[in-house]
Amino acid sequence: MALPPSAIVSSSANLDRTQIVPTHDGPHVLPNDPLFARLLRHAHRNHVAVVDQVLGVSKTYGELLDAVLGFKEVILAVLPSEVQHQLRSGHEVYFGVLAGGSYEFTVAVLAVLALGGAVVPMFPAAPIEEIVYYATKSQQVAILSSSATTQLAQDSAQRCGILQLSILPNLPRTTRLKPFEISLSSNSPRDPSAPGVVIFTSGTTGKPKGVVLRRTYTHEGAITVGDSYGITHSDVLLHTLPVHHTTGLGTSFFPFLNAGACIEFHGKFDASTVLQRWLQGGLTIFSAVPTIYMRLKWFIEQLPTPEQIPYKQSAGQFRAFLCGSSALQEHVQDFWAASMGQPILTRYGATEIPGCIRVSLELQNIPKGSVGQPLPGVELKISPEGELMVKTPNMFAKYLREPETTKNALDADGWYKTGDIARREGNFYFIEGRASVDIIKSGGYKISALDVERACLTLPYVNEAMVVGVEDDEFGQRVAAVLAVKNASDVTLATVRNTLRDQLAGYKLPTVLRVMEGEIPKGATGKIQKKILGPKLIPSPGYEEIPQVQVWKTIQQEKPLQARL
Repeated sequence: MALPPSAIVSSSANLDRTQIVPTHDGPHVLPNDPLFARLLRHAHRNHVAVVDQVLGVSKTYGELLDAVLGFKEVILAVLPSEVQHQLRSGHEVYFGVLAGGSYEFTVAVLAVLALGGAVVPMFPAAPIEEIVYYATKSQQVAILSSSATTQLAQDSAQRCGILQLSILPNLPRTTRLKPFEISLSSNSPRDPSAPGVVIFTSGTTGKPKGVVLRRTYTHEGAITVGDSYGITHSDVLLHTLPVHHTTGLGTSFFPFLNAGACIEFHGKFDASTVLQRWLQGGLTIFSAVPTIYMRLKWFIEQLPTPEQIPYKQSAGQFRAFLCGSSALQEHVQDFWAASMGQPILTRYGATEIPGCIRVSLELQNIPKGSVGQPLPGVELKISPEGELMVKTPNMFAKYLREPETTKNALDADGWYKTGDIARREGNFYFIEGRASVDIIKSGGYKISALDVERACLTLPYVNEAMVVGVEDDEFGQRVAAVLAVKNASDVTLATVRNTLRDQLAGYKLPTVLRVMEGEIPKGATGKIQKKILGPKLIPSPGYEEIPQVQVWKTIQQEKPLQARL
């Protein structure tokens, strides 16, 4: 039945107001976006937003936004007209940011987001081939570089045929706009599902994948993380993490900006520098990865007992120690709780599923080894094979220009397949290891490499442990351990096995061992990359021929193993 003429409304009479008025843009106008709305409110409080100890600058939220608006106009002025049109039309436009955690990085990231572009943070110490790959894969229109990366950025941009723009020389020398002179656009809000950030994964299998995170990652996802730790404008974070991966960005950057807190950048991590800063006071939160916590522990422990006291006392200024990226060593957690006065708050997530599981400040009676409980809105399940599956509103949008890889990362019902083996006890979750790397199948047994690593880390002379499976004709795989110790000449496979017998069943004991002094080599994000490092240190086949590798020759005498053969 046709509608009566009176019910038919002309399409021109039903227009949104933004369709009949000029766009609201300009050098003093921030986009209609939740992140910038919050930043502008913080600017009116006149709180410090960023302290950069390397550059020697301290900027309030008002000064930060003034610099962002100024740099945004500089970028816009050098972009080709077609790219400007793409930005205005809401198309996907990607900008590389080649900078470590700093004031320059903060301005560049926010300027790109203010333009409507997507940020691709890149490791400033990466080789040029890697930078060129990132720029090409994401089809960047420009590389924005810090003072320390100008030459690398210029060379990379030249090879890619794109623009390069230095950040610091193009920032306003003096404050141009006060907070009350800055406006929020009255245009329609930008699409929250559009790309906001692209983080390239470590690429342990094949070339790195570009994980596309929506604009909501920069505000709603960040607020979820911030709320779980009670982050407010009174907090001061000491930031020493890389900002090209999600721990340094999604946990230790955007949540603090959204909360109006202060982020204090110190450049590349150095244990002595960090602990000296602790002694000065005025900090409330420290966020790190296990390697950093372990190095801080080493630094303190090597001091005479009286000299340790000020550092341990300085830990009292912090209301939270945050940790992610990989499993925290049990001996480090024990040291922190006993010597530093409070436990480290662990969490679980991935680049694709930021803000997934965490130990919050309020949780009590946390089982040892648990990564905590899911954040609000996160849905978890464990597959029949033991794999943790995740759904969250803040999960990634796609792998950049890899539709098949995106499809394969999800099951038929849209659950993200983490590849991690997990278990649940009550409301608490435990990560047993990676399905492909941390599960060793030996003589009919399924062995958790993480269980063996945890046991190895209880040995007083062990700094770090990496356990992998190496191929074996008789048993399928052997349990192979790489131990970083204080004195390599004192450690033998027989000693390790005898000491671990009280903790591990016979079939779990390492039968291949490589010992090294100091620490185990790591990738750019501070993680031990087992898929890459395992074959290098204990190649299979061929490990028997390496002088530094010890092999247990009497494995057939292990009774627990015989029982299953």
